[in-house]
Formats: sequence, structure tokens, C-alpha cells
Amino acid sequence: MKILIAYDGSSCADSALEDLRRAGLPRLAETAVLSVAELWMPVLESVGAGERRIVGALPVSLEKAESIAQRASERVQAYFPDWTVKAEARSGAPDSVLIERADEWRPDLIVVGSHGRSALGRFMLGSVSQKVVTEAHCSARVARGRGLDAQAPARLLIGVDGSPDAEAAITMVAARVWPADSKARVVIAIDDVVSEVIDQIEGGRAWIHGTIEAAGARLRAAGLTVSSQIRKGDPKSILPAEAASWRADCIFVGARGLNRFERFRLGSVSAATAARAHCSVEVVRPVCQ
Repeated sequence: MKILIAYDGSSCADSALEDLRRAGLPRLAETAVLSVAELWMPVLESVGAGERRIVGALPVSLEKAESIAQRASERVQAYFPDWTVKAEARSGAPDSVLIERADEWRPDLIVVGSHGRSALGRFMLGSVSQKVVTEAHCSARVARGRGLDAQAPARLLIGVDGSPDAEAAITMVAARVWPADSKARVVIAIDDVVSEVIDQIEGGRAWIHGTIEAAGARLRAAGLTVSSQIRKGDPKSILPAEAASWRADCIFVGARGLNRFERFRLGSVSAATAARAHCSVEVVRPVCQ
């Protein structure tokens, strides 16, 4: 497995590193820790009436980014002694640099914190993580560490809709190694329009139950204790809310759902789920495309 980790030295980036210990990742992996130096960041001051002006610029050295990446890579290596870990630093806009590096290296998974910070110390409100979720060609994990013991049982919520990407999310969860007594909850969210359409299709309800039961069977075969929920409502609201009430450690969701004519639009809400959830979210693509 190839894993690209974005790291900027922020507390959220530190939490993302900690979260890796509870992600079920394989014993062997090739990993790159990437820090980005934004060469010039504007220094702004308020001039009244909601306006600001540029009064200078703050240079950020590539050497500092290299140092940050090296410290993070050493921490990852301590967590995963059998991994091959390297530190990298580049210059540019963090979101663009991360996507470009992923396109070059073609990792299986990109890991980002839920929020980062600019060279001026201002938080970027998840702009990097959102771009990675929506534009990366491989799976992406928006990691939010919760400070739990790495060997504590995991609670994993998987959104399904019958699409290939949702199937890939089930495959991803089933292939990983989870602590003993870990649990999975399979959730399918159905809004009012979907419910009406399904009622008009012969076997529609049976298809829903078959989809969720098949997912549960695969997860049980992987050693997880499985429950399921069929919820009525918008997946953008249902998945984060269910994760919060169930105290999930991570939501797994496909990057793309079935098309609008079939009305299961799970893929259209993956970015919203990553932004709204209070736990980690892994947006799964079948292969690095």
C-alpha cells in the first residue's frame, strides 16, 4: 500500500498522524510525508469598512518545511516500524501541490488533517482537505484523532448505496486489520423522492435489504460485529448524525454514488460528509484513477 500524508505542523495534522494508528492500515506500506512551503504569504491589515490591504509579505523557507516533514516522518516510523517512510517538502499552494504529488506518485490513500494552517498561522478552514476529497484520483482520509488507545475496539460506519464506489468502501474496511471486538454499522439513507421511486419499482425494497445484508455479511466474514440502519433523509445529514450518535471513529463512504436517475447520490455528498462529521472520514475510490 502507498500512503501520502500531508503534514503542516498544526495540531490537526498531529491528530491525523495519531489517527493512523486506528485506521486498520497494513503492517507493510510505502509512505511519504509531504510538507508544503508557501513561498510568500501576504500580511494584511484592516483599513476599515471590512476592507484590508497588503502591508507586506512573509517568506516561508523550504528548509523549514523539510524540517517539519522530517519530524513527522520520524513519528510515523515510530508508530509503524515496518513501514518505509520518507519525508518530502515542496513549494507552492498546499492543495495544488498535494494533488500534483499524488498524480505523480499514485498513492492508494492520501491522509490530511481536517484543518490546516497557513504560514501566518491562520487556519485554512479545511480548504486543503476539501480539495483533496473532491479532486484526488485515489482514496482520501480526512483524519480527526480522538486520543483513544490504538488497540481499543474501533467503531466504523459505512455508507452504502449499491454503487461500485460504495462496494469499494466495504472492501476497504473488510481488508484492513482491526482490533478485537471492533464494530461496523452499515447505513443506507433514503430521502423522500428515493422512497417514492423505490415503491414504484418491482423488488425495490428487496434490493435495498439485499444490498445492506450483503455488505453486512462481508464485514462479518472479516471478523467485525455488524449492525445496520436504513434511515429516511438526506445522506449529507444522516451519515454525520448517525456517526455522532453511535460514537463512530470513522465514516467510510464511496466517492461517487449511482447516477441521479437512480437517485442514490451518495457520491455527491462525500465532501459534505467529510466536512460535517466530527470523526474521521475516508472517501473511497476503487483505484487511483
